[in-house]
This record gives sequence, C-alpha cells and structure tokens, in this order.
Amino acid sequence: MAPMNKITVLSLVFLVSALTLLAGCGGSARPDPPAPPTPAPLSAANVNLIFVVSEDLAYQASGDVNPKTANLTSQGLQRSLQMGTFLKQQVLGTKNVTGIYALVPMTHLQTASHYPDMVAVETIQQFALLNQITLSSDAEGGTPYTGQNYPINASYAPGPMPSGVVPQPQFCPTCQGLDFNDQEGNNENLVSDIVKANVAGFYVFSAPWETTTALLASINRLEGYNLGLPASYAGPNYIYAIAIAPSGKATLVTYNSNLNPPSSYPVLPPPKLVSAACTAQKPFSITVTGGQGGAVVPAGTNINETVYIIRHAEAHPQGYWSDNNYVGAGQWRALDLPNALLGKITPQVVYSMDPGQFGQGTVSTSGDSYFSTLAPALTAAPYAIANNLPYNLVTSVLMSDQNAAPRQTSDFFFTGQTFSNQRALMAWAYQFIQPTINALLATYHGDGPQAPAWPDTDYDSLWTVRLDAHGNLTVSNGMCEGIDSTALKATPPQF
Repeated sequence: MAPMNKITVLSLVFLVSALTLLAGCGGSARPDPPAPPTPAPLSAANVNLIFVVSEDLAYQASGDVNPKTANLTSQGLQRSLQMGTFLKQQVLGTKNVTGIYALVPMTHLQTASHYPDMVAVETIQQFALLNQITLSSDAEGGTPYTGQNYPINASYAPGPMPSGVVPQPQFCPTCQGLDFNDQEGNNENLVSDIVKANVAGFYVFSAPWETTTALLASINRLEGYNLGLPASYAGPNYIYAIAIAPSGKATLVTYNSNLNPPSSYPVLPPPKLVSAACTAQKPFSITVTGGQGGAVVPAGTNINETVYIIRHAEAHPQGYWSDNNYVGAGQWRALDLPNALLGKITPQVVYSMDPGQFGQGTVSTSGDSYFSTLAPALTAAPYAIANNLPYNLVTSVLMSDQNAAPRQTSDFFFTGQTFSNQRALMAWAYQFIQPTINALLATYHGDGPQAPAWPDTDYDSLWTVRLDAHGNLTVSNGMCEGIDSTALKATPPQF
C-alpha cells in the first residue's frame, strides 16, 4: 500500500481535532463542575434557624422510604445517621444545639393504613445524641449531671387533635413540635417566638419538604427578610439555615452534605454487644386458665395473640436524670436491637407510645420539667426499619392518667380482636408495663397473681404475653435482649 501523503495526514488530524471539540460541547462528555465548597459553620453569635428536610412518600431520595410502611428503609436510616455527624460538625461547628423541633408523627398520616410519619424524629435522633444537656439527677432538683443527648420537641400544638388522638389535658409550650397541617399558624408562631426572643444559638427543625418550604416562606414574609429561598425540592442532603445577625440582618445559608448511604442496615463498630446471658430480672411465668382457680376468661378477649414487650433504651444515666429521650448509650442498644432479637421473636407489627404526648422529666430548681416522650418509640424504630415492619402509635390512651392508662392500654392490646391471630412488638416506658399486665390479670379474677415490678435499672428484659385459642393467658420473661448495659459506651456510635 502506498504511504499517505502529507495533505491526507493533515486532513485526518484536523478531522479528529474538530470531532474532539464538538464532543466537548455535548452535555454528556463535559465533566461535571466541581461541587461548591461547603459553607463555614454558623456563628454562635447569631440566631440560627436550621431546617433539615426529612423524607416522606412525596419527597424522598430513591430507596430511602418504604412505600408500604412510609418509614425509612435501611438506606434511609444510614443517611440519617450520617447526617447527624454532618450537621454537628459542618453546620454547628461542633457547638452544642440550643433547641430541636420535629414533626409530630400523628399530624402526617400516610398510606391507606394511615401510618404516622416517624421519619422526622428518626432523621434528627442521631444528631440529638451528639449534643449534651445538663439536668438535675436527684428528686430535689440539685446535683446537676450532663447527659449525652438533647431532648426533641415533638408534642402537639394547641388546638384540635388529629383524628384518633386523645385530647391533651394541657399544652406544653416547651415541648411543641411542628404540625404538618400547620393548624392556626402554629409553626410560624413557634419560629416567630424564637426570633422575637433573640437568644443566640442553634435551633434545628426536622420536617418534610411540604412543611419546611411553607415555613421558610412564611418566616421570610413575616420577618421581611427578602431572602432567595429554594424554589423546589433538591433532596434530603440539603440543609437550609437562616442566620440572623445581632443587627437583625438575615442570610440564607445552604449546605449540601453530599451523602451517598449504602442500602444495607448499619453495622455497629466493635465490640459485639449481644451475649447469650440475660443480665436483669429473675425469671417468672404466670398462667391463668379459664375455669381454674376462680379465673374466668373475659368476654371479648383476643385469641391466638402474642405480644413481646421491651422497655425503651438507656435513658437515665444517673439517678432521676431524664429528658424523655434515650442517651448516647441507648443508641447502641436501639441500633443493635435487630441483631439482639434475631431468632427470638417474630412480630408482624410494631407499636409504641405516642411521642406527641409529653411527661415529666427531671425536677429542677425552677420546678418540674416536661419533655416529649420519644424514648420508647425511637428504641423500636430501628427494629421496624430493619425488618420492614409497619410502625404504629397508641394514641387513644393518655399516659399521664396513671389511674386509667393501665386498663386502657390492656384493653387496647388484648381485647377488641384487633390483635387476634397477630404477633406484635410493644415498646413501652418501664413504669407502665407492670401496671398494664396487672390490669390484664385483674380482668380474669380480682384476687389472682400479680406481675413483678420492672426494675428501674433493667433495660435488657423481654416480657411475652400469650393468649391461646380460648383466651387463656400466659405472661413470662423467659427471654431477654442479651445486651449488657455496662458494655455500652456513654457516647453514641459515630457514623
């Protein structure tokens, strides 16, 4: 073959160069522009309103929310754990939070089964545990102790309750969370009060995009900030902060965490927590059979039902210390619960107390302190996520009514046929478990056996309540989680 002449070679070079330039003009061949640098952490001298966008069925990252349960998937849980670290380090600059507010779960019901929106409180829990709060640790309001967590405000605002929720006897202004429907402008009132108080710090809000974008727009309008707000949903990695300087000038700061979580359930760092031994209660078993010993199976009692009862994770690191959220050590237990209970129980549904209700925490020198009751619900949340189980809240029982609550809780779970032929996991506050079981036992006869008290330092036990095909009852604690509290670190696992 004859060699190419110089003109031919030059023509080929020109053609290749032209094609290369044309390819460079195409969107697919152009490299992505570098991500903008992460803004500096917010100044503690400002009033910082920080909005973390939780996910729901309408606005989410693919694979983060289970369409059947409206709860997080393992991937979504991974994102929330990583977001806690980003928020603490990159947005707060490792400083301590001033207040945390989350969507009240029962104000946003999803799917045909009306499952509550647990994602907002799940999204912010890891961040809460990376902060600290100092409270009294004794009954007299003295002896301060600094615990590894921060309370999350997720209780109902004043006004009408959502359908199926028992009316609250009073309003807790220090517990108020966000309402998906923003009844009577409660969300704006909450944030406006923070702005008017003008106390510098970091105020974090966790709610779905629908609530977040509406609240941002309302505060922007009401306060006359004239900020350029995000026009559309950008995904759960974005955090929006309105930083209000002492001069009153407001600035919108946008953070992108750029998280890309795996789809698997989180793996805790070593050492392995689950052991074979139970570390708490002495074993007991109570059996009540209709027609024996004067016992009568009550009319309407469920049949073929099993309820597994666990207590919330570690929440009282010293004495009477409590803010109704579990502490850093409790996060190890909660996240390890799917491993601890593997092969021991097989629930089909998960139930817990309503975080929207509030209760008394540590008594302080200024009087009683009240906090939203999140510890039981957040303890069982990882188990429900890992096993793709429906998550429900008991909202028809007012837990602060200590006279009526045990019987009402017993009726809810063990009569009415709702749980017949079902297996349920019940996550509860330990001081209400024994009274509930004793209320159940009392329905069989007035002078029968009593369940033992649940020790206040016992987080490991697991009670099992079984009703057979005739409604005969057995209550026992033959199983446990197998997690030794003394093996848990005071600080939460890091992600």
